[in-house]
Formats: sequence, structure tokens, C-alpha cells
Amino acid sequence: MRHVPQIKVPATYMRGGTSKGVFFRLQDLPAAAQVPGTARDALLMRVIGSPDPYGKQTDGMGGATSSTSKTVILSKSSRPDHDIDYLFGQVSIDKPFVDWSGNCGNLTAAVGPFGISNGLVDPSRVPQNGIATIRIWQANIGKTIIAHVPMIDGAVQETGDFELDGVTFPAAEVQIEFMDPAADEDGGGGSMFPTGNLVDDLVVPGVGTLKATLINAGIPTIFVNAADIGYKGTELQDDINSDAKALEMFETIRSHGALRMGLIKQLEEAARRQHTPKVAFVSAPAAYVSSSGKPVSTDDTDLLVRAMSMGKLHHAMMGTAAVAIGTAAAIPGTLVNLAAGGGTLEAVRFGHPSGTLRVGAQASQVDGEWVVTKAIMSRSARVLMEGWVRVPGDAF
Repeated sequence: MRHVPQIKVPATYMRGGTSKGVFFRLQDLPAAAQVPGTARDALLMRVIGSPDPYGKQTDGMGGATSSTSKTVILSKSSRPDHDIDYLFGQVSIDKPFVDWSGNCGNLTAAVGPFGISNGLVDPSRVPQNGIATIRIWQANIGKTIIAHVPMIDGAVQETGDFELDGVTFPAAEVQIEFMDPAADEDGGGGSMFPTGNLVDDLVVPGVGTLKATLINAGIPTIFVNAADIGYKGTELQDDINSDAKALEMFETIRSHGALRMGLIKQLEEAARRQHTPKVAFVSAPAAYVSSSGKPVSTDDTDLLVRAMSMGKLHHAMMGTAAVAIGTAAAIPGTLVNLAAGGGTLEAVRFGHPSGTLRVGAQASQVDGEWVVTKAIMSRSARVLMEGWVRVPGDAF
């Protein structure tokens, strides 16, 4: 029997923040995959190695975690005053779908560097030495992101001494500004707080009635208090991910929170929307030992946050969830703000399983509504491999 040979697709494998994924220029994709649809999804799933009932993604580029089962499609922006259009696809590990419902804040750090190195940014916008200010249109959520990319001798600077908990080796710092991060396009009726409340009573069958902050900022996120669900806030991945009942509880919270936020109309829709919303639990500062063995003292943080991603506890913190944390912390009365001590907070350092992260946000009230102009954090990015990725020619 004759089989269709493999094809080669130009691609770059990059780390951005605490995630990594396969990056493509839109123009380099096969014609059928240059437009949204089943062919594009099938191609990206085959590249990553999904769906994989073994949960390993051995026959693809994925790393069998939510942080490493990611794809990015970039092109020159068609929008005024923007350099790059950025589309993110979160590939399910064990199910046959790609979730396009949100952004990846970590991989955002790699978008500017990739765009500069791959001819998507007008050379006149890039200094020979210094900082290139790259304006990114995040197509999943319809938001502007500004990346500050260091340049040396006309090339993107990747090496440096910036350390990021959750990433083993230091690299060059890329500062990212998430402009007007609230009320992303796909959820909540255009409001930062889709229910109109800073704190809601969220009824979750089998769990109870939980105090919850439901916020659309960076990515739709459901914040609950760690103590209310039986945790301290110092938990590491194995404490959650090895507990099937805990994972089921978090998915139940996520489903009912999604319904309350207006992201879905029926509970069963949550199973087809794994990437959003996120669920996170917060607590006051406490001492713990991070996953790398690094001690985190009570004085190192303003609060502790643990977050779920694609059904598992994240090993560090999703970049978009960090935006939600910074935004909620800046608004007095949210659960995040209260866990950090309350009051007016322009920046917080929170503890996560891999260490700590600082994020800032600028919030104010306009006509009685909370408005956040931008959230700021630093990440790093690095090219891991570049060339072609191969897939069977009949895979899409």
C-alpha cells in the first residue's frame, strides 16, 4: 500500500516565559491551513502530537503539559499602528481540538523576537542597539500588547542575566505591557466583572457556595479562597495533580464559573472550552519550598496564588493569569486584593509553585466602573530550534 509522504513546514520552536511552543509565519503554512478551520486545526494537532490517549505526545513536538502543547501563528499586522498579528492555539493533549478562546501571556514574550527575526516587523521600527518597541495585535482576544525587545548589533538579544522562577537558565529580559487588558472579546459581555460584582457567591454543586471574584482581565479567571476549598495556598503540582477528586472539583468550579460569567450557555460546553476560564486559589503569604527546592519566605510575597490550566495545576503561573492577578490586586475588595492585605496596590509579588513573580497594574474608577489601562510584567524568550517541522501530507 502506497502512503502519502511527509511534508516540511517552516517553523521555529521557542520558549516564551514558562511556556514553549511551535511558531509559524502565516505565509509559510500550507494553503488549506492559512485560514481558520478544520485543516488548520488538524495540522497543528499533528505537529504537536495530539490527540494522544497515552498523554505523552511522543509522536509530536508537544511536551504533554498545558505549558508545552502550544502553537502560534504570526503575520505582518494589517491594523494601523501595529507590527504583528498574533494568534494563539492551545492544543488539547488527549482530545481532538485546538482551543482558540484565549491568549498565552508567556508565549507573548517570544512574539516580538520572532517577528523581528523573521521579517514581520518593518526594519525602520527596529534599532541597531537598544530596545525595539513592538506593537502586537492579539487576535484571540482583540487586544494590543506592547513588547520591549532588547537588540544588540541588529539582532535580538536572547542571552542575559534576567532570572524567571519556573525557567532554569537566565536570559534577556522582555518587558510586556498588556494594554486595556480587561473585558476581552470572547467573554462577559464587555465588562471586567461580568456579574457586576467584585465578589460573588458562586454555587457549585457538590462543593458548596464559594466566595469568588470573576474577572475578565488578560484571560477570564475565577478566583476563590484557598481555605474555602481545603487548601493552604502553598501546594505544589503533585499535591493537586495526583488527586483525581481535586481535579474533578476544580473542573466543576470552572464549569459553573464559566456559566456564571456568560462564557458558556450550557454546562456541557465547558468540556469543549478547556483553555478558558482559568481557576485560581489565593491566600495570604506563607513560607513554603518551591518545586526547585528554593525556599520562599513569608516576606518574599504579598500573597500566594495557585492556578489551574487545561485541567492541571500549572507549574508556575500563566502569563495571562498573572495579568488577571495584577488587575484584581489593584482593585480594592476583590479576593486577590484582600489576600494581599487590601487597600490600594499598584503592584504585587505573588508566590506560585516555582517561586515568585511581580506584576503591576494601573486601575482607576470612571463613572463608577473600574478601568485598568495596562498591566506590566517581565518575561524572557529564546529560540530553541528552527528549520522545518514534518507532518504526513494527509494529516490535514
